Amino acid sequence: MAARLVRKSAPLFCGSDMSAASLLRTVCTTGRPAICLLAAIVLLAAIAAPGQAFAHAALVTTEPTDGAVLAQSPAQFSLTFSEPVSPLMLTLVRPDGTPVPLASFRLNAQTLDVDNPQRLGSGTHVLSWRVISADGHPVGGSVLFSIGAPSAAPAVSEAVDRGLRSAIWIGKVFLYVGLFLGVGGAFAIAWLAKSGRSGRRFVIAAILCGLVAVPLSLGLQGLDALGAPFVQLAQPGIWQAGLATSFGWTVLVALVALGLGLLSLVGPRGGAKLLAFAGLAGVGAALAASGHASVAEPQWLTRPMVFLHGAGIAFWAGALAPLGLAMRRKPAEATPFLRRFSQAILPVVAVLAATGFVLAVIQVQAPAALLETAYGRLLLVKLALLLFLFALAAINRWKLTGPAEAGEAEVKRRLVRSIGIEMLIVLAIFGVAAGWRFTPPPRALAIAAAQPASVHIHTPKAMADLSITPGHVGPVAASIVIMTGDFGPLDAEQVTLVLSKPDSGIEPIKRAATKRGDGTWRVDDLVVPVPGRWTARLDILVSDFEIVKIEAPIDIRP
Repeated sequence: MAARLVRKSAPLFCGSDMSAASLLRTVCTTGRPAICLLAAIVLLAAIAAPGQAFAHAALVTTEPTDGAVLAQSPAQFSLTFSEPVSPLMLTLVRPDGTPVPLASFRLNAQTLDVDNPQRLGSGTHVLSWRVISADGHPVGGSVLFSIGAPSAAPAVSEAVDRGLRSAIWIGKVFLYVGLFLGVGGAFAIAWLAKSGRSGRRFVIAAILCGLVAVPLSLGLQGLDALGAPFVQLAQPGIWQAGLATSFGWTVLVALVALGLGLLSLVGPRGGAKLLAFAGLAGVGAALAASGHASVAEPQWLTRPMVFLHGAGIAFWAGALAPLGLAMRRKPAEATPFLRRFSQAILPVVAVLAATGFVLAVIQVQAPAALLETAYGRLLLVKLALLLFLFALAAINRWKLTGPAEAGEAEVKRRLVRSIGIEMLIVLAIFGVAAGWRFTPPPRALAIAAAQPASVHIHTPKAMADLSITPGHVGPVAASIVIMTGDFGPLDAEQVTLVLSKPDSGIEPIKRAATKRGDGTWRVDDLVVPVPGRWTARLDILVSDFEIVKIEAPIDIRP
């Protein structure tokens, strides 16, 4: 299928020196509870992870409606979403399976109007679409409609590519390794270790890991955006598609941050602090450039919160490996390092907790969503890990730091093991957070659920726009705008809405509408009991001697 781009919208580490490997080996051999914990984390993450792909922008209404049978070929198609989108691929599939690219379209707020370039013959057609959400995540689908009479629908595949999703998840984890352990580690070496060089090779390896993962993630984003297979990864259009999404900005800023962190380690010592500080700021900016939390409203609050949260994670997580390696290899060098870290970590943890709480409240909204949504379950796993991490950090800070600074050898060994366990937990948190790439937050789901179910009914005698809000089961309100068949005003004496679904065994729901001052008709005392495809009929009393009945199917969500 043709694609049209519009606008943007394994091992734990790639490599390390022998001292870093020995540190982790010490944890694995002497800290079996940590390994058990890591295994439990993986299991919890697997349980919490979603079993299917979710949309991040929901399709609200279409024209023609899905399953509609039209008397003649439409001049254009219309797709309305729950949030603004940018189209990536628009294709019309004929009854014989021939794809026709649709290149002429217009964006009007949340509605995408697509021109039909040709007169369509009889049979069932498929309008296949793929768009990019504001958070940088793609979503696609299709609408079936028929001209004259239905025929066998042409096959359009929308299967989830599990291999691609796994690659995107792995790329996200290594992106976090490069930014948090790499750039954050460079900041710790420049500002906390000062003249110390322990962990330098480890941090360089993490940055190099990120420098490989970041551009590769851009290509994977392009594949996901266009729904393309792995074999097309080398095509320029794939990379252009990835760059055109909001994730493209994350990639560009992340590359700058990784480069600054690397220069602070291998460049002149005089400018190391400035470069490392700019790199740490780049970590926060990269995370704030795209993603669920960044596009949430109000953005004047959410983007700064994401920036501070990301920078705080890099400060904490980045210092762990250099500090642990310094304590293991160079105790004299580690003592001032440990003192500076213990003094700075308390305000950093306070910032992390405050920003994380604000973002969680905005994204989750209702406590029930913590258990009812995949996003909420992943958040619970992350919170459990954070509580364990905070408890471990508190023990390190108030029970082990003082004796370690005093030179007690056994306490230093315990502190090294504890830091190693902290690193394992941090890596597990990276894995859980990467799973959010495939789960819309409850905030987005609530916005989609509140969208109306709408249908346009057009006959030679009368036409109407019917909206049922919200478009799911339960108490709803119906809004009706009526006109003549040629779009003129229709001064009706009475309008009655009849909803029927014979296959459900429910008697038709009949309600008289009330005319409002703006000319619209409204039904408020309405409850839709079951989801599915209903038939909406409007009985329009034009005069005492004439009544016009028009109807069309309307889909009600669960």
